Amino acid sequence: MTTERRIHARKRVIKAAFIAVSAKAPKLECMVRNISDTGAELQVSTTFGLPHTFDLIADGTNYKCRSVWRTDRKIGVAFEN
Repeated sequence: MTTERRIHARKRVIKAAFIAVSAKAPKLECMVRNISDTGAELQVSTTFGLPHTFDLIADGTNYKCRSVWRTDRKIGVAFEN
């Protein structure tokens, strides 16, 4: 059994969003599966090639993100201040 280490509980959602790796690179589509004040779980077509840090654009808000964990199609991120 895993131990819950999150400070804030996450709310389940299904929202379309975009990952921005740089200003010149095209934005990558993703789905936000759950979100809290401190992080989120994202579903992507592949995590291969995604950098450790990137911007998430969801509901018109830009979040600076740091990768905490990842599988082949999901990535858990923490929001940076």
